[in-house]
Amino acid sequence: MADSAPTGRRAKRRKRSRRLNPDGTMTLIEHIYEFRRRLGWALLAVLAGGIFGFIWFQTRLGPVPSLGSIINDPYCAIPPERRLGSGNGQGCYLLQTVPFEAFMIQLKVGLAGGAVLTSPLWLYQLWAFIAPGLYSKERKYALTFVGFASVLFAGGAVIAYLLIPHALQLLTGFGDDFFITGLTGDKYISFVLSLLIIFGVSFELPLLVVMLNFVGVVKYQQLKKWRRGLVMALFVFAAFATPGSDPFSMLALAGALTLLCELAIQIARVHDKRKDRTRRDEGWDDLADDEAAPFDYTPSSIDDGPSKPKTEDVT
Repeated sequence: MADSAPTGRRAKRRKRSRRLNPDGTMTLIEHIYEFRRRLGWALLAVLAGGIFGFIWFQTRLGPVPSLGSIINDPYCAIPPERRLGSGNGQGCYLLQTVPFEAFMIQLKVGLAGGAVLTSPLWLYQLWAFIAPGLYSKERKYALTFVGFASVLFAGGAVIAYLLIPHALQLLTGFGDDFFITGLTGDKYISFVLSLLIIFGVSFELPLLVVMLNFVGVVKYQQLKKWRRGLVMALFVFAAFATPGSDPFSMLALAGALTLLCELAIQIARVHDKRKDRTRRDEGWDDLADDEAAPFDYTPSSIDDGPSKPKTEDVT
């Protein structure tokens, strides 16, 4: 007799198993339940990271300074004579103008820091929901691009953090004979977080160019022709994107994006050369308009493996 169909939790595990369900086949309701489950685990990971970040905000972890010190250091880099209440050696403090402002800032920064620290966990949940609908080759490309995207975002955020002290000194240096800097905690934290996010997201633009080239939307010859316009567009984007409107951050962002864009164009050049060489070797360019393309029409399994004949259970 044939085995009875699994039920309950066992059936749900079989639905999520790559070995037993390689193409990720599910009904619409099952997809909704799976999305809810993945979203729940992702939110739990972010919540756990937020609790850790909230505690880390005022706690030093061995050689690692507290999260509050890391965020506050760029402000403390402003010369003491330009900071309110710092000229007499009282330390480096931000202003709290409304009740619970410090608590809300600690909560906001803790959630942001925790989300970054736990990003492998909640990104995995997102990936686990999407991956069953992709072919093996698509999964390989997706993992590669996600890896590069993470590195680029982190690189952009690090560069922004290194530039914040210089930007603050430049912005607070105007009119120092008549003004003194007394930044509120909310305004300062919003400035820092927005600059980190803007730099991180902006560094993804060259990766988008590479992705469009790999899928055949844009060619190297087009990018070469558009190079000057792209550089001009990057400078305009940097002028509008950087908070504070200081030229130092704008030029740093525009310069970094220009270098990354040029690297993306050169990657497109190498990719197009390799693709053209493949076309010549396989004789695609010599085919007549009414001649069939030399593709292999042999069907394969969803994971590009050899097709296996299906056998039916005999009762």
